[in-house]
Amino acid sequence: MAMTKFSGRSLKAFVCLAALFPWTAAQATPILVVDTASHEVLYQEDAGAPWYPASTTKLMTALITFQALRSGEVTLKTPVVMTRNATRQAFLESGLTFGRTMTLEDALYGALVASANDVAVAIAEKVGGDLPTFIRRMNAEAQRLGMTGTHFASPNGLFDKDNYTTARDLAILGMEIEKQFPQYRQFFAPSAVTFDGKEVKSNNQLLTRYAGTIGMKTGFLCASGRNYVGLAERNGRQVMVVMLGATTERERNERAAQYLDEAFGGRLPSMGRVETIANRADISAPDMRVKLCTPASAAYETERNAMYPMGLPGHESFLKDEIPGITHAISTWATENVADVPLPKPRPQEFQ
Repeated sequence: MAMTKFSGRSLKAFVCLAALFPWTAAQATPILVVDTASHEVLYQEDAGAPWYPASTTKLMTALITFQALRSGEVTLKTPVVMTRNATRQAFLESGLTFGRTMTLEDALYGALVASANDVAVAIAEKVGGDLPTFIRRMNAEAQRLGMTGTHFASPNGLFDKDNYTTARDLAILGMEIEKQFPQYRQFFAPSAVTFDGKEVKSNNQLLTRYAGTIGMKTGFLCASGRNYVGLAERNGRQVMVVMLGATTERERNERAAQYLDEAFGGRLPSMGRVETIANRADISAPDMRVKLCTPASAAYETERNAMYPMGLPGHESFLKDEIPGITHAISTWATENVADVPLPKPRPQEFQ
């Protein structure tokens, strides 16, 4: 397990944290809490360990698209068409069919709020001209940002052994988006979207239950567990939490809120800068499918519930606020004679 080296003062603080967050090496999932202004690490656990990012991959899809908007390659009104390739992606909650079209603005809401895998691919095909070109841009940007433990194989994060990252790298990515494109915070704010009237909700419960939440991205695969990259702001201070491999949505949301409480309350010590965390090249991303999507999952969930009971009946919840949700309405139209793209080889069907 990769751990930050502490000074005597920080070590004492870490001992206190261990009592608050009692995990073991066998049970740990990567965690990273960062002060975004200073890039100071407030807490980390295996933040350099490789993991499957699932839909948090769409943060890089967003960053490449925001850069394309800035350079004038596209505009928010650019039409994004659902190609055959896009509509053949797994887990299509959007309900969109071949030839349906929307503005790039609406497509970004669909990919980031509803986590629509098909829409993410349609965006990539529009911005990149084709899917391989867009993915090359994703990886070039990851390299430029120093995301040394990351490689992307798709714009949506469906399972692929060549699509991996680390908590460290996702924090760098999320902070880059916030730094370079604060004007696009709007795409992370809604708690739901509608596709031609059909509602799809965000899985980020902090948007409506934790005051100060700015947004960012959740993700789920059987292989990855439930991932979270979240940003919140209180009293002029901004904190990012990255969590990979949570078992249930309750665990993911409650633990993220607890870390934010600790950070905003000044109860987490500084442990150096994000960039000094070493990504581990000696191990591969673990596959969580046996624990999460087989008959063994019930026992594993019971174990995790005992470790992280917050929000369960009789236990304190850290999601204490009541915030009205925002719903963004997406309207689509039919496009005739769609210029289609070649279909890639199919990947295993996984949930996002």
